[in-house]
Amino acid sequence: MMATWSTKQKVLFGAGVYFAITIALLLIFGSQGKNEEFKPQDEFKLHDWIPLHIGGINFSINRAVLYLVLASALTIWVMTYIARRMQMKPNRVQAAVEIAYDLTKNNITGGNLPSKYATKWFPFIATLFFFIAFSNIIGYLPLPTNSAETVDIFGLAIPSFAIYAATANISVPLVLALVVFIAYNVEGIRVKGLRGYLASLIPQGITGFARVPIFALEFLSNFMRLLSLSVRLFANILAGHLIILFMSGGLAVLLGLEVLGIFTLPFGIALFLFEVGLVATLQAFIFATLSAIYLGGAVAESH
Repeated sequence: MMATWSTKQKVLFGAGVYFAITIALLLIFGSQGKNEEFKPQDEFKLHDWIPLHIGGINFSINRAVLYLVLASALTIWVMTYIARRMQMKPNRVQAAVEIAYDLTKNNITGGNLPSKYATKWFPFIATLFFFIAFSNIIGYLPLPTNSAETVDIFGLAIPSFAIYAATANISVPLVLALVVFIAYNVEGIRVKGLRGYLASLIPQGITGFARVPIFALEFLSNFMRLLSLSVRLFANILAGHLIILFMSGGLAVLLGLEVLGIFTLPFGIALFLFEVGLVATLQAFIFATLSAIYLGGAVAESH
């Protein structure tokens, strides 16, 4: 009678088989040596399509700008299209949008803000959620945007297909985080006044000299929220793209063992589906939820 394997044993066995096949492929087919020309980080470099420099600041049009425009246009178009074609018996697209709408209205905004402020700030939070979600999803769709590597078609240098996300560039999540940072601080000051808002940073029950270091820590943690918002979104999207790049063939090219790509490609496809199906929307949900929490904390009566 065969013994039943635990999940841990199955995972270890699968990992062992994977490495055994990798080593066998290396021994059978050999390696052309490390590919020094292939640099994964180059896939995320931004090449200026339309150079535009004003006052020493680079306003050039590149593929990051294209992805931002696509995400903005898709967000506006989808919401406008659905709003004008609402049906008593919704189709699948309308049903999906209604679920997302209910999520942002009741769970994200309503669950973290008092009702009066939830109504006021719902459009802002919902826009953040849908824009980031669409931006992330578009980032996993192959588009002809890699101008560094072109394909000659009838004498025209056509950019090769690549995946890229605007949110995989730290500047975009950082700007979104700055907008949220300014919004909740301004709202807190508007509701409580500058002195009352600063005083609200100190938790109730703290008295005496302890209020000074606690205030300093809370004030500093306020700025650290910029990192909690921007870096989380940036790092997750960038890491997802890098893993897909490696598993779908980048690792085989980097090691000079092309046949390895046949074995890693299924993992690349599985990771691609996982990223599109879960991570893209999850990161939008986390960003929007944290934004609502920070807004709720800014207008709360007590810390």
